[in-house]
Amino acid sequence: MQTHTEHFESPLYLESGRILQPYDIVYETYGRLNEARDNIVIVCHALTGSHHAAGMYEGDAKPGWWDGLIGSGKAIDTDRFYVICTNVIGSCFGSTGPMSQNKYGEAYRYKFPVVTIKDMVKAQRILFDRLDIHRVHAIVGGSMGGMQALQFAIHYPSFANKIIAMATTFATQPWAIAFNKVAQEAILTDPAFKNGYYDPEDIRENGLSGMAVGRMAGHISFLSHYSMIEKFGREYKRNDGLYELFGKFQVESYLEYNGYNFTKWFDPLTYLYITKAINIFDLARGFDSLFHALVQIQADLHLISFREDMLFLPDEMRKIDEILKSQHYRHCHHFEVESHYGHDAFLVEIDKFDSYVREVLNG
Repeated sequence: MQTHTEHFESPLYLESGRILQPYDIVYETYGRLNEARDNIVIVCHALTGSHHAAGMYEGDAKPGWWDGLIGSGKAIDTDRFYVICTNVIGSCFGSTGPMSQNKYGEAYRYKFPVVTIKDMVKAQRILFDRLDIHRVHAIVGGSMGGMQALQFAIHYPSFANKIIAMATTFATQPWAIAFNKVAQEAILTDPAFKNGYYDPEDIRENGLSGMAVGRMAGHISFLSHYSMIEKFGREYKRNDGLYELFGKFQVESYLEYNGYNFTKWFDPLTYLYITKAINIFDLARGFDSLFHALVQIQADLHLISFREDMLFLPDEMRKIDEILKSQHYRHCHHFEVESHYGHDAFLVEIDKFDSYVREVLNG
C-alpha cells in the first residue's frame, strides 16, 4: 500500500468551459503491477470517500472504506491485481479542491470551478496516461464511484475490459437531489459557515452544526425502513427518560453521532461542490439520448443494484440493462442483491456480492 501525489501544470479543460490549472491528484496503490501490465483494477470512491480504500496506516483508527472487498485473498485480490484508487478533483483529501491554494497562494473557496463527474474521470484519465496506463482489466465503483465507472465506459470505451458499477444511476433523480438540497441549505444558513469564509481549523475543532443536520438527512437516505427497524427498533437510550423532552431514541443518537463527527473531518465547501457534481450527473448529457450514450460502451458491463436502495433505485440500473439488451448487447449483466439495508449496502453487506465481483474479475 502506497500513497502518491501527481502535480499537473497543464490546464484541465472542464465541462463547464472553465479551466483548472494547476492541479494535484492523490492516489493509492495496492499489490504489484505484473510484467504484462494487464492486472490493473481501478477503484472509484463515493461522495465522502477518498483514495484510502483499504488497509491501515500507522495511527489509523479504522481501515480504508472498502477494506472488506480489497486485499490479499479478497474479491479484489491484491495478490493478483494491481489496484489504484484516486482521490477525485474537488475533494478535501489531497487532490485539488475548493480549499486548495490557487496560483496566488489563496484558498479557492467559491472561485473554485464547478466540476462534474465527467471532469473527475477526465482528470483520472490524464493521470493514468502519465503513469503509462492505457488499458486496465477493470473499473469498480459504488454510488458516485459507480457514476465514474459508467462515465469511463462511455467516454473511454476501450480503456477497461470490465466495468462493475453498483448502487448507482444513469442520471441523478429528484429524490436524491432533494436530500442533497437539505444538506446544502443547512450548510449555507449556518452562521459559522461565514458565507464560505470560515477558518478550516475552527471547523475541524468545533464542527459545523448545519452540516451535521444535513448529514443526518443524508444518513436517512442511505438506510431503508427495514434496516432502521432491525438496527434500532424503538429502543431508547438507557440513560434518558422516556418523558424527558430531549431524551433520545437510539436512532436519534445514531444520527447525532454520525452527523456531528462527520463535520470535523469533511470540508463543508467540498460537500457543496461534490453534491453539485452528483446532482447534475447525467450520462445522456452531450448525446441525443441515454440510448446514444450507452451504445458507446464496449466493455463487459456489470450492474449491481440493491433491493431496498431508496437513493438510487434498482429500476434505474435495470433501465441501463434494458436499453443495452434491446440492442442485443450481450456483455451487459444486471445483478440485484437481496438486501434490506438500503443504499449503504454496497459498503456494509459486502458478503452478499463479493463472490460475484470475484467471479467477474477472475472469469
